[in-house]
Amino acid sequence: MKPFVRHLLAALLLAGAMPACAQTAAPAPAAADPARLAAAQAVVGKLMPAGIYKRLMGATFDQLMDTMTDSMGAMPADELVRLTGISKADAEALGDATIGEVMDIYDPHWSQRLKLGTRAMGDAMSGVMSEMEPVLRDALARAYAREFSAAELAEMSRFFATPAGNHYADQSLALAMDPEMVKAMTGLMPKMIDHMPDMVAKAEAATKELPKPRTNKDLTPAERKKLAGLLGLDAKTLERDPAPAGEPEQEGTQ
Repeated sequence: MKPFVRHLLAALLLAGAMPACAQTAAPAPAAADPARLAAAQAVVGKLMPAGIYKRLMGATFDQLMDTMTDSMGAMPADELVRLTGISKADAEALGDATIGEVMDIYDPHWSQRLKLGTRAMGDAMSGVMSEMEPVLRDALARAYAREFSAAELAEMSRFFATPAGNHYADQSLALAMDPEMVKAMTGLMPKMIDHMPDMVAKAEAATKELPKPRTNKDLTPAERKKLAGLLGLDAKTLERDPAPAGEPEQEGTQ
């Protein structure tokens, strides 16, 4: 049961993380002109009003997760099982069972458990995001000040002052979690899963020339001491490699 649950949660998280995956790290931008930054802050204040994340992580988030859970339950089990590494032919041999039918046997309460769990996570995340909101608003304002001219920012402000513009600004972030978007994202999951083995293979090929990571036994005494200090451990505990998952650790050192 655990692999199924783990992969189901991973798939849900992957769907929610798609927009973030497209972003790359950038060097620190230069400070914006104060007047231009003020104009950007006014624009961003409309797009990201105070309390927006609390609103998004409330009923909207619950609806999104309920829709995704229901859609995932209806997905053919072979689509998700492919993530475990079995061949496409072996996956197809599983028949026409859905993920929901399989999970109902392992855990009759799996859907309720997942929905309640994600709601609890959403509530907790709401508080965290509310604390982060001013920082995010400031960062977005600086990004707008860098990307858009003073004239463009002024034009945005004029648009947001209209009924249509105000409506757009108020709903722009929420629309990313609209049921239509959720439906489309969920519908893309089988395609994402189909491509997963190829993506994993490409990642492995890209790193195959690198030396393998070292184990505890490969470290020098000085490195073990430094690592123990970083981790708050006794250096002697690092004189042997950890046992593989599911196996008891062996006594003794190298």
